[in-house]
Amino acid sequence: MKKFNFRKVLDGLTASSPGGSSGGGSGGGSGAGGGSVHPGGTAGAAGTPRDEIQETLTSDYFQICKTVRHGFPYLPTALAFDPVQKILAIGTRTGAIRILGRPGVDCYCQHESGAAVLQLQFLINEGALVSASADDALHLWNLRQKRPAILHSLKFNRERITYCHLPFQSKWLYVGTERGNTHIVNIESFILSGYVIMWNKAIELSTKTHPGPVVHLSDSPRDEGKLLIGYENGTVVFWDLRSKRADLRAYYDEAIHSVAWHHEGKQFMCSHSDGSLTLWNLKSPNRPFQTTIPHGKIQRDGKKPESCKPILKVEYKTCKNSEPFVIFSGGLSYDKACRRPSLTIMHGKAITVLEMDHPIVDFLTLCETPYPNEFQEPYAVVVLLEKDLIVVDLTQSNFPIFENPYPIDIHESPVTCTEYFADCPPDLIPVLYSVGAKHKKQGYSNKEWPISGGAWNLGAQTYPEIIITGHADGSVKFWDASAITLQMLYKLKTSKVFEKQKLGEGKATAEIVEEDPFAVQMIYWCPESRIFCVAGVSAYVVVYRFSKHEVNTEIASLEVRLQYEVEDIITPEPEIIPPFPDASSQLPSLKSLSGSTNTVACEGTMKDSIPCLSVKTRPLRMPPGYQADLVIQLVWVDGEPPQQITSLAVNSAYGLVAFGNCNGLAVVDFMQKTVLLSMGTLDLYGSSDPYQRQPRSPRKSKQFAAGLTELSDSPVSLELERCKSPTSDHVNGHCTSPTSQSCSSGKRLSSADVSKANRRGPGRPPFRKAQSAACMEISLPVTTEENRENSFSRSRSSSVSSIDRDSKEAITALYFMESFARKNDSAVSPCLWVGTGLGMVLILSLNLPASDDLRQSEPVMVSPSGTVLTLKGAVLTFACLDCMGTLTHPPYEVWRDPHSADDGEKTRKRKLVMHSPSSSQDMGDHQFAVICSEKQAKVFSLPSQTCLYVHNITETSFLLRADVVTLCNSVCLACFCANGHIMTLSLPSLRPLLDINYLPVTDMRIARTFCFTNEGQALYLSSPTEIQRLTYSQEMCDNLQDMLGDLFTPVETPEAQNRGFLKGLFGGSGQAFDREELFGEATAGKASRSLAQHIPGSGGIEGVRGAAGGVIGDLTRARIALDERGQKLGELDERTASMMASAEAFSKHAHEVMLKYKDKKWYQF
Repeated sequence: MKKFNFRKVLDGLTASSPGGSSGGGSGGGSGAGGGSVHPGGTAGAAGTPRDEIQETLTSDYFQICKTVRHGFPYLPTALAFDPVQKILAIGTRTGAIRILGRPGVDCYCQHESGAAVLQLQFLINEGALVSASADDALHLWNLRQKRPAILHSLKFNRERITYCHLPFQSKWLYVGTERGNTHIVNIESFILSGYVIMWNKAIELSTKTHPGPVVHLSDSPRDEGKLLIGYENGTVVFWDLRSKRADLRAYYDEAIHSVAWHHEGKQFMCSHSDGSLTLWNLKSPNRPFQTTIPHGKIQRDGKKPESCKPILKVEYKTCKNSEPFVIFSGGLSYDKACRRPSLTIMHGKAITVLEMDHPIVDFLTLCETPYPNEFQEPYAVVVLLEKDLIVVDLTQSNFPIFENPYPIDIHESPVTCTEYFADCPPDLIPVLYSVGAKHKKQGYSNKEWPISGGAWNLGAQTYPEIIITGHADGSVKFWDASAITLQMLYKLKTSKVFEKQKLGEGKATAEIVEEDPFAVQMIYWCPESRIFCVAGVSAYVVVYRFSKHEVNTEIASLEVRLQYEVEDIITPEPEIIPPFPDASSQLPSLKSLSGSTNTVACEGTMKDSIPCLSVKTRPLRMPPGYQADLVIQLVWVDGEPPQQITSLAVNSAYGLVAFGNCNGLAVVDFMQKTVLLSMGTLDLYGSSDPYQRQPRSPRKSKQFAAGLTELSDSPVSLELERCKSPTSDHVNGHCTSPTSQSCSSGKRLSSADVSKANRRGPGRPPFRKAQSAACMEISLPVTTEENRENSFSRSRSSSVSSIDRDSKEAITALYFMESFARKNDSAVSPCLWVGTGLGMVLILSLNLPASDDLRQSEPVMVSPSGTVLTLKGAVLTFACLDCMGTLTHPPYEVWRDPHSADDGEKTRKRKLVMHSPSSSQDMGDHQFAVICSEKQAKVFSLPSQTCLYVHNITETSFLLRADVVTLCNSVCLACFCANGHIMTLSLPSLRPLLDINYLPVTDMRIARTFCFTNEGQALYLSSPTEIQRLTYSQEMCDNLQDMLGDLFTPVETPEAQNRGFLKGLFGGSGQAFDREELFGEATAGKASRSLAQHIPGSGGIEGVRGAAGGVIGDLTRARIALDERGQKLGELDERTASMMASAEAFSKHAHEVMLKYKDKKWYQF
C-alpha cells in the first residue's frame, strides 16, 4: 500500500481554503476544511484518508442476540424440580422461567404474553416442562434443546387455572380451576379430554355453598385411579376416576392451603389458614385423627391452642430408618410480629425453625426416589425466597445450608453501576480469586450442591472476561465472566475508608445524600496496572492499589474546593502556568484570579470547608487485595454542598487522577498526593484569553476569529470571551461557553452569540441527585440581542435570568492520552482530553518530570493548551487511533506489588508501557482522535485538528453510552441510544455498520448500567437482580449454540422397588389403571371447543434446529428410542408369556373339573 504523509496533505488542503471557517456542514457539524459534509455524515473533501486505511469490518460482522442472563430471577412466583435430571425451574411474575443445573447450566426463557407464572411441572426425565400462567394458558416447553421453546399452548377461555398436577410417568395432566372443576389435558397432543370432574358432582348434593377454587390435586400413591381434590373452603374429595364418583369426602372448618400424602397412600396431611396441620386417615374421613398447631401456645384451661398465621405449604416425607419429616412454611404465632419468615422442620419430636431473610415464595423437598409410593428419603429442601435461593441439607442434624454456586447475590446491595472488560490480562482472574477466596464463610454443608443436572463445556471462547459491579452500600464486586458464566472473584468494601456516620452528626456534614452515602457512582479500572478508582455519591474519589500482602497503614486524604462561583486554584501558581509562548501574557490574569479567590477561600475555611464524610485517621489493617492509597473529597464552599462527580479518569503511567462535576475539573497527583488543578469549567478555556482581551466589539471579535483560525472545527475559544476582571464578583464575572445551539451550527460564533448561562444564583438549591450528562438535554432558547446586551455587562442584574442560572457546563468525559495538544506540535506528549456537557472538547497539556527519579519530587504541570473542538451534545467518549487506524491504548505502568518485601533497588523502578507495540513506529507521524457525543461522532486528524469525518447519530434522541471497542482484530464505535437502538460505526470513516432497534429504555436502570466491551459483547441490568449479557458479533451468535449448556442429558430412570407379593395382591389395582382408555377420545369424547383453544408453538422448528446440534445428540436420542422400544417389546413379551401361562392354567383347571364331574348324575351334585 502506498504510504504518504497525511498531515501535510491535510494542512495543504486547509491552507488552500481560506474561507474554511465559514464553510457550514450540512450534517450539522463543521466540515473538513472547505469540503462540505455529506448528509450521510462523512466528509467528502479530496485527500481524505479513506483510501489510506483499509477498514476490514463490514455489516456482515454484526448481529445482535442475547447470550445469557445472570443473577436471581426477579419477583419469583413458582418452583419445580426434576428429581432424575436434577434440574430446577423458577417462574416469575414477569413471565420468565429460569432453569438451573450444575454451575454453568443456566437458561432463561420468556412467555411472550409476559403473564405471571403460576405453577411449573416437569415431565420427569422427559426433557419437558409444563408452565401455567396467569392468563389461564398452559405451555409445554421442550428442554431437549439448548434454548427451550414452546411446543404447544392451551388457552382456557371460560375458567381460571388455579392448580396443576402431572403424575410421574403419566401423559395426562390434571388442571384445577377457580370454579372448582377439574379438567384433564393430554400432554402429547395438548388437547383437552372430554373427561371433566365438575365441582357439583364432587361435593355432596346437600351442600349449599360452592367449595371454592381447587387448591390441590394429587393421585393416590396406592392407586393411580383415585384422585384427591382439595377445595379452598376445607373440603377434600377422594374421587374414583373409573366409577366417576366420590369415594369419600372430608370436611374441615378452616381453609386449606396445601395437601401432602404419606407414601403408603393411607393417610394425608392438610395445612390450614389457622396455622394448624390435620392428619386424615382414609378409613375414617369423618374427622382428622390428629390436629396440631405447631407454633400455637397451649392454653391452660385445656382449650384448643390459639390460632397462628396460615401454613401456606406442607410436605410429608417418609424415611425407612427414621421418623418422617414434616416441613412447612408459615404458621408462626401472631404475637411475634417482628419474627422473620420461617421454614419449620419437624422430625420426630424435634422442631427446628429456620428463619429467613426474605419472605418464602415456595419450597420443595428433594427426595431420593421419583416414585410417590416408596419411602421418600428426603435429603434436602430448596427454599425459594423473594430475593434469594437457599438449599438446606436434611441429612445433618443441624440442617446446614449448601454453599450456593450460582451468582444470585448480585443484588445483595442494589447495583448502581457496571463495567465490563473482555480480553483482559489472563493472570487477573486467578489473582483476584486468590485474594477473594480468603473471605469465604464457614459453616456450609460439606455435601455437593444437589442441583447438578445438565452438561456444560467451555466452548471455543477462551479469552478472560471480568465484570465489575458497584453497589449502593459502597461495595464493589469483581466477577469472572469468561465463557458466558459468572462467578464472584472478589469483593471490595469502599465504605471501610470512612468513619461510620452517627445519627446526630449527619446534618452538620453529609446533608448531600440522605441514604446510601457510600453508593458507588463511577468505576475506573486499569487492568494492566491494576489501579482501581471509585467515585462515590458523596462527592469523593478513592484510588486503590493492588497488593498480595497485608499491610497496616494510614489512608492519605486530600480535600478539593471545586465550586462554580469560586474558581479555587489550590496548587502553587507556577504549576498551572502554561509552559508555552503566551505564558507571560497569561500570568497577570492567573495571578489576579487566584489572588481574588483565595481570600474567599480563607473566609470559607472558617465557615464550612468540610467534606461530606470523614476519612478514618487511625492506621488500618488492609487485607491482601485492593488497598486504599488516597481519598480525595470535594468540600462544601460558602454553605453550598459539593456537586456529585460526573466523570473520572486515572492514568498509572502519569500517576494522575482527574475528575469533574458540573462546576469544574480537578486533577490530582496520586503519587505525590497533591492537587494539581482545581478549576471552574469556564477557566479551562483561559488559554485563549490573550487573543480575546483586546477586541471589545462583537464584530471585531468575529473578524479576528476568522483570521485566527482557518479550520472551523478548532475554534481557539473565540466564542468564549472570558470577560473576567479581578474585581468582578463571582456571581457575575463570567460569560459562558456556547450552548448546544451554538455548537450545532456550522458557522463561527463570536462571544456576543453566546449565552451567559452556566451560573447559579445565590438562592438556588444544589443538585441533589447525580444526573449523567447524557440524560440532561441542554438547549437554551437565547436570542442574539439578549446575548449582545449581556455579553460584556458586569452589573448584578445580568445574572438574574433563569436561563443563565439553570445551565452549567459539566465535565462529562475525561481521557489521558499521548497526543498532539496543539496544531504546531511535531511529537506526541502527555495530554488530558476534557469533554463537557455542552459539546466542547479541551486538551490540557501535562508536563511530567523527565526522569523517573524526579517523579516523586518534581511538580507536574497541568496547563490548558488552547485547543478547543466542538460537537453537538454532551461529550461521552474519546479514543485515539494511530495513522494506520489501529486503536492506541493510553500508557500504563506495569503492575508491581507496592508492599513486596523482596523488592531491591532495581525492581523499585517503574516500568512504563507508553503505547501499544503495533503502533509505536507510526506515532510520531499523526493520529486520529475519535470523539463521540450524545448526538454525533467526529474523527479529527491531529495535529492539524481537521475534522475528517462527522456522523450525526441521532436528531430526536440522545446516546446513553458509547464505547470504542475492538472486534475481529479491528476497531469500531458502539453506541446505545435512548430510543433503544444499538448502533456500530466503522473507524475512522464512521460508516454505519449496524443499527437495530433492540432495547427500549423502560427504566433508568438500563440507561445507567448499559456498557459495551471488546469482542462484540455488552451487558445491562435487565431487572434489579439480573444482568443480561448480549452480543453484537455475528461470529459469537453463530457459536452461541456450542457455548450454552445442555439442560437435558440422557439418564436412566431409576427402577421402582420390588413391591412384594402381598403388596401387589392387596395394595390396590394401581398398575392396571389405564388412563388412555378412560380419558381418551374414544371413551370420554371431545371437550367443548369454547372451553380452551389449542395454540401450536414455535418450538417444533427450533426443536429440530436444536436437535441438529450434533451427531452425538442424534445417536444418543436414537439409542434412547431403541432402548425404550426394546423395553416396550420386552414388556409385551412378558405379558404374552404370562397370558399364555394363565391360559394353560385355566385349561388345566377346566379339564380337572370336567374329569371330576364327568360320570356323576345330576342328583349327586
